[in-house]
Amino acid sequence: MAAMAVSSSSSSAILSSFSSDLKVQSLGVFQPSDRVNHLNLSTRRVSKVKALRATESRVVPLAALSTLIAPNTEEGVKEEEVIIEEEQLDYEKLAKELENASPLEIMDKALAKFGNEIAIAFSGAEDVALIEYAKLTGRPFRVFSLDTGRLNPETYRFFDEVEKTYGIHIEYMFPDSVEVQGLVRNKGLFSFYEDGHQECCRVRKVRPLRRALKGLRAWITGQRKDQSPGTRSDVPIVQVDPVFEGLDGGAGSLVKWNPVANVDGKDIWNFLRAMNVPVNSLHAQGYVSIGCEPCTRAVLPGQHEREGRWWWEDAKAKECGLHKGNLKNEGDTQVNGNAQANGEVADIFESENLVNLSRSGIENLLRLENRRDPWIVVLYAPWCQFCQGMEASYLELADKFAESGVKVGKFRADGDEKAFAKNELQLGSFPTILFFPKHSFQPIKYPSEKRDVDSLSAFINALR
Repeated sequence: MAAMAVSSSSSSAILSSFSSDLKVQSLGVFQPSDRVNHLNLSTRRVSKVKALRATESRVVPLAALSTLIAPNTEEGVKEEEVIIEEEQLDYEKLAKELENASPLEIMDKALAKFGNEIAIAFSGAEDVALIEYAKLTGRPFRVFSLDTGRLNPETYRFFDEVEKTYGIHIEYMFPDSVEVQGLVRNKGLFSFYEDGHQECCRVRKVRPLRRALKGLRAWITGQRKDQSPGTRSDVPIVQVDPVFEGLDGGAGSLVKWNPVANVDGKDIWNFLRAMNVPVNSLHAQGYVSIGCEPCTRAVLPGQHEREGRWWWEDAKAKECGLHKGNLKNEGDTQVNGNAQANGEVADIFESENLVNLSRSGIENLLRLENRRDPWIVVLYAPWCQFCQGMEASYLELADKFAESGVKVGKFRADGDEKAFAKNELQLGSFPTILFFPKHSFQPIKYPSEKRDVDSLSAFINALR
């Protein structure tokens, strides 16, 4: 419950001050405006959003305010506290209530509740749908975006088109030039290919986002449950942000809305086409998930959209840090129906024509210079959606080569085996496919993202 102490004066002065104090900050400004009391006000205000249960201010009608103002006394102005009650709002409960709500309904509720203290995070991809939904509510809205300095030219042109189409000014946030200079001078322009994308994303994206959110009480994202294996499958409609802080600072001071969490990617695109919404021209070139130019590429038919992002890294780590709260521990139950009741992930690639290699088995295979038969082996993790996606074709491959003199095997390379697989087996990301020739010491890594039976067969036949 928040309380406000008001020193007694004339009713008109009090009403004027109280009314002006309720005004929101101007559009396009992330930093909170100074709240100046023109009277001798002693103020204590509690508006921080608490974890799971947050406060929602109840505006006191001005007509009723006069009954709360203390009268003047002979000794001068006597201070009395005007209590403004706040009802508790349980965001976990609200998320369940909105589970079957439309994105438009969710967007309207978010904008109605937070007004000018909420903004849409726009990446320059299909999340333009959020802007269209906001426009359809008829309410004013704000949009911000992170300009990392490494975006595609097509994305910059798309930003300009969106601004002109909707008559808005996107509030761009930029990385700190000193931090970028230090990173590039010390590690080069493409260090993320060697030691991972996290450091670069932290400088160019996470810290600018943190500055932006410090001027807000809530933000709206385009996260969907079907976007990323292992990281976004449990995204709620609305939540208290588990990572970032809002205007009041401290844990629980920011609310995060995900209006399209339950919407499939194909339905997002049906909506964009139906509403004739402008889209990034990169989509027509095979790009689905779009980020910075060096870390984004087009995907092939049948590939998951996140395979186009940080393709050299593990599938379940494909978050830049903006939604770090989505990341799960490796032992957590995974997605796509492959988790057993006890939390263990069910194994994949099960076939009588496929050899399950142990650590000693793969080590022996690696040491042999003259093998009796050539081998093709997939290095996999059962929780990886990309591995799950190639399971049917790999099992068909095992059946096809069962009597041909080529052994088909698998080696689970996550967990305790991951370091060994990286150092000795050329593991970059899951799945990694290796061919062990009959008369060659060094295994050959399959270079393509095409994992259909014909492509894998062509690779084997070219080397056997």
